[in-house]
Amino acid sequence: MKNYLEKLDPMIKEYFKILSDDFPEFLLEYIETPRMQKQDGISVSCGTYYSKMFDTIWYSSLDHSVAVALIIWNFTHDKKQTLSGLFHDISTPAFKHCIDFMNNDYETQESTEDLTRTMILESKEIMSLLERDNINIDEVADYHIYPIADNDTPMLSADRLEYTFTNGLGQVKRIWNLDEVKKIYSNIEITYKEDGTPEMCFKDKDIAERFVEVMSELSILYMNDDRRFGMQFLADIMKQMSQDGIISISDLYELSEAEVIEKIKSCKNHNIAYCFDVWQNGNNVEVSDKNINDRYCINVKAKKRYINPLVKTKNGVFRISDISEKARKNIEKSLNYTFDRYLYMDFNFKDKERILSKTL
Repeated sequence: MKNYLEKLDPMIKEYFKILSDDFPEFLLEYIETPRMQKQDGISVSCGTYYSKMFDTIWYSSLDHSVAVALIIWNFTHDKKQTLSGLFHDISTPAFKHCIDFMNNDYETQESTEDLTRTMILESKEIMSLLERDNINIDEVADYHIYPIADNDTPMLSADRLEYTFTNGLGQVKRIWNLDEVKKIYSNIEITYKEDGTPEMCFKDKDIAERFVEVMSELSILYMNDDRRFGMQFLADIMKQMSQDGIISISDLYELSEAEVIEKIKSCKNHNIAYCFDVWQNGNNVEVSDKNINDRYCINVKAKKRYINPLVKTKNGVFRISDISEKARKNIEKSLNYTFDRYLYMDFNFKDKERILSKTL
């Protein structure tokens, strides 16, 4: 049976090579554990991969996790930090952040992160490897403790850098190619702030501006009408099927998205299979200034993602927005995005309480 690296798409292999010229061998055994392999059946697209509204490449949650680990390894060569990056999305369920929408956590999208430690503890394979490598779970279960792996918005971290790269490579929209990714990546170094905290920093202003330009375009796409609708729609389907006893919350952590979709397509309750088919084959959602009572109609917000990275100049290190009007305007454009419109499609769930028709 082929291992993870042998099965990779050639473009992803080349991308991984950019992130780290050497692939740390110790990662492979962890990647091949059953718990990590479950992430291979989950797309980072939050379910939008399955609708014709979106033109997106397949990129799994496992691919993202490995890439984050490679970025951390490239800059730190620290085994524990690298493993924390590999594990950071181990608790990601089917349709990824859609479950955050189920939990009404559509603005921070962090409602599943507390399960990371539990998922690691419950994996006898991972725990055995950690014990062999003399690593305590507390050193790898929370990647927030490592600033290169993750830090507070709007700083640049391995996680934010990675999803910006791959979302711009075609997971959300094809904006740049591997050559440009390599150019941007090679312009990043680690700087240390006055308190000794490390942070990624661009060496050239023009490259930092280009990164922010693409990041801002992607940020708006993350929040656009079609994507917000799709995430809330899938969340509501999962909520209704859970209430009906057709699927459990634990199923979302154990099944692949393909297996969950099979359950949706065979669901006879509330016209769910039909509604999913309409969404899956639709071209776009409709918009309205007011609620449409006889349709599945929502008004929902989304997390505003943005990055304001550091850049080195001859006069010191600054946030790019402080020295570039172009970058500042791009960041403001994504931050000023509004969610005032109602979104709907020409279907409805046929349940007497219209649970899925109400405005959130």
